[in-house]
Amino acid sequence: MPQQLQAILPMIVIFALMYFMLIRPAQKQRKNTQNMQSNLARGNKIVTIGGLHGVIEAIDDASVLIKAEDGSKLRFERAAIGKVVEVTEAAK
Repeated sequence: MPQQLQAILPMIVIFALMYFMLIRPAQKQRKNTQNMQSNLARGNKIVTIGGLHGVIEAIDDASVLIKAEDGSKLRFERAAIGKVVEVTEAAK
C-alpha cells in the first residue's frame, strides 16, 4: 500500500498545483468579468475588447449602445465590453 501511495502522490501534487495556479485564477477572472458586464450602466465610460473607447448610451439584456468620441453610435454585445474606465455620477 505505501508503494502505491508513493506512485500516486506526485500526480496528486501536480493536480493540486495546476488547480491553484491555473484553474482557480481563471475562474476568479471569469467571475469578475461577468460581474462587471452585469453591472454596466448608462453613462459609464468603457473600452471594448477591440479597443474602442466610448460612453454607454443605452443598454438591454444582450447588447450595449456605445457613443464614440465622434458622436457615432455603435451596438455591441455585452460580452464585447472589456473594462469600465470610469463610472460617472449618473451611472451610480
